[in-house]
Amino acid sequence: MEKRLLKVLKAVAELKDMSLGDLLEGIVLHAFEGKSAFSPQTLKEIEKLKNIYGLTLRASDSHHLKERR
Repeated sequence: MEKRLLKVLKAVAELKDMSLGDLLEGIVLHAFEGKSAFSPQTLKEIEKLKNIYGLTLRASDSHHLKERR
């Protein structure tokens, strides 16, 4: 997993007082039902965290990422 993405996820989990595993589980379950896992307020907080950690990746980038060896 891209390290800046992981930093943002950890920060969101901390913000919501939950474990990273619980956060990821909720995101995936919402995605399986085609729903957003986050409220509009949380999305605003995520944008701030993305700026703090320099995360510029978007959903469209997900199919173009390659792991470094």
